[in-house]
Amino acid sequence: MPATSNPNFFQEYWLDVWQRSILTLDVLRERGNTYMERRDSPTPHVLSFKFELVCDGRALPRPVNYMLVQIVPPAGTATDESKPPFVVVDPRAGHGPGIGGMKQDSEIGVALAAGHACYFIGFLPQPMPDQTIEDVCIAEASFIEQVAARHPKAEGKPVIVANCQAGWQIMMMAAIRPEIVGPILLAGSPLSYWQGVHGHNPMRYLGGTLGGTWLTTLSGDLGNGIFDGANLVSNFESLNPANTYWEKAYHLYSNVDTEAHRFLDFETWWGSPVLLNAKEMQWIADNLFVGNKLTSGEIHTSDGVRVDLRNIKSPIIVLCSWGDNITPPQQALGWITDLYATDDEIVADGQTIVYTLHQTIGHLGIFVSGKVATKEHAEFAACMEMINLMPPGLYEAVITEVPEDAANPQLIHGKYLFRLEARTLDHIRALGGNDDADTKRFATVARLSEINHGLYSTLVQPAVKAMTTEQSAEMMRQMHPSRLRFAMFSDKNPMMQPVKGLAEAVRADRKPVAADNPLLSMEKMTSTWITTWWDSYRSARDAMTETMFLALYGSPVMQAMVGMANGSLEHRRIERDLQHEASEARMRADLEKRFDVGGLPEAVIRSIIWIRLPQESVDERGYAMLMAVREMQPVNRRLTLGELRTTLRDQYLLLRLDEERAVAAIPRLLPDNEQARQAALGAVRRVVEASGALSEESVRRLARIEKLFGMPTHA
Repeated sequence: MPATSNPNFFQEYWLDVWQRSILTLDVLRERGNTYMERRDSPTPHVLSFKFELVCDGRALPRPVNYMLVQIVPPAGTATDESKPPFVVVDPRAGHGPGIGGMKQDSEIGVALAAGHACYFIGFLPQPMPDQTIEDVCIAEASFIEQVAARHPKAEGKPVIVANCQAGWQIMMMAAIRPEIVGPILLAGSPLSYWQGVHGHNPMRYLGGTLGGTWLTTLSGDLGNGIFDGANLVSNFESLNPANTYWEKAYHLYSNVDTEAHRFLDFETWWGSPVLLNAKEMQWIADNLFVGNKLTSGEIHTSDGVRVDLRNIKSPIIVLCSWGDNITPPQQALGWITDLYATDDEIVADGQTIVYTLHQTIGHLGIFVSGKVATKEHAEFAACMEMINLMPPGLYEAVITEVPEDAANPQLIHGKYLFRLEARTLDHIRALGGNDDADTKRFATVARLSEINHGLYSTLVQPAVKAMTTEQSAEMMRQMHPSRLRFAMFSDKNPMMQPVKGLAEAVRADRKPVAADNPLLSMEKMTSTWITTWWDSYRSARDAMTETMFLALYGSPVMQAMVGMANGSLEHRRIERDLQHEASEARMRADLEKRFDVGGLPEAVIRSIIWIRLPQESVDERGYAMLMAVREMQPVNRRLTLGELRTTLRDQYLLLRLDEERAVAAIPRLLPDNEQARQAALGAVRRVVEASGALSEESVRRLARIEKLFGMPTHA
């Protein structure tokens, strides 16, 4: 044993162990009591902001258990009515609502700080009878329309921030009703469920290891038509057994004097599983988890309308992370290559897509971490109008600390510089993904799932339904480990009765052990060993799961058994849409007539875009200067943000269609007034130089623009 100068180190350590144990039990007791209170509450949530009810989804023509509330800005927070409102939508994926506004440094908090009115879409624990995913989408569309109607002065449609599961749901709604939504920020949202790389993210193999979605049906039947969200919570927890079974509890125990508040805040949300209708969960499992049908355009509404994500014309922003083991970057971004085969298709479709890749944050941290909120979410909130003005294409958002020698630092909001860099589909492909063999394996799982589900429905389901009652279903829910481990430490358990008094006595005479105590060092070493053991188990389990999945569903025999032996199955991409193609053809024909159409604003914007094209990036300084173009109208009225966005898009498309023709036409857009031309040229210079020194090619282009602006209009 290591030497120590304190002869009483043994007694001090064991006294500390006793005290920490009592205090930890008391924290668990508080957690259990909170669980019991929330279990009996009709509207449990973890929002830390005051709010006012706007619409109760239960009163809609197709009732759902969702609600729209308006967040009341804290004292001293100003709201700019000209800015579009933000709508934060929480995931209904096992847990309760409120994580998007659980603390001040949150998605709601940074949106309020940026001057936006803010709304929140949450839900109740119990679903409405027979509500469906389509009903929820219809309700969310109604909510967004109501938000827009409440802000007639806003220069833009509502911005939607959708977390995790809410992401694909909002994307479905926006594909059906694209005219009502503004920019959509997807935080940790899976849209391409089959995507991934070998050796990582084994959750995508779950459907195959379970033999398809028949177990989802069984769970719903045992729940008497209700699927328990606690099962989804258990799936999440199984991904990191070291944290679930050791690290989280030990972190509380080892830091119980300082960690209790943070632990209880998070566990309040984590320990409140909600319920779904069995049909809702079955739809999700069949169409998304195993079917992967959203990005391939195989989902239709009850009216027969195809849910085509290409219908969305508002900017789509994706926030994902390499540290996310639930929604890895491939699942968060794979939908882009599912929808588009070439970069030109993105532009022709008029779609602006922005993504950013965090290096380390985990799944929950994407929408609950204070550091992510004050950096990524805050920058997106502050620069959302800039994103909304970007021409169609694919961009990566790069957020860095402001360098000391930054040009025009007065144009930068906060301590981070927000920059958008042009990207191509090859950048998305470089993240990794399935090859044709992997795609065929997952398609085999989907086919096997249909077979197993049919066998279950025919042979087993009638008996299960016959023996299930509401009482047995409720008992099973209350005995679920994800609930029982909370309830068993509450005051309802007689064995916990002495804990509160003991904890008060301990706090009155707390004697924490010295940091250099050798037994404490041994304790930490033991904890590290336990964590390492669990991590080794997880690695072995995941490797075995992947090996079994690849071998079983890659087997020619298995593929033949489900009717997929003939030929290869290429990467699924959404099929051609003649209506889309006809619309694109009309747009190209219209552009052909617009090279000489416009005036001073069109000339200025065309010039700015052309000069900046070689830079392949734009940052918030250029955007701040671009706003000056709206004010500089010697001969024209001030452009609204909507008109500015349309003008930016049209001028960018003209340059892509025929760059030389578009540039040569600039003098014909200029007024005869030399003073107006010179003022406009000054605005061009300020915008293109706002972000610092130009490249050699951009300098050459600026020189040409200066000559063009000096030419008489008849030249």
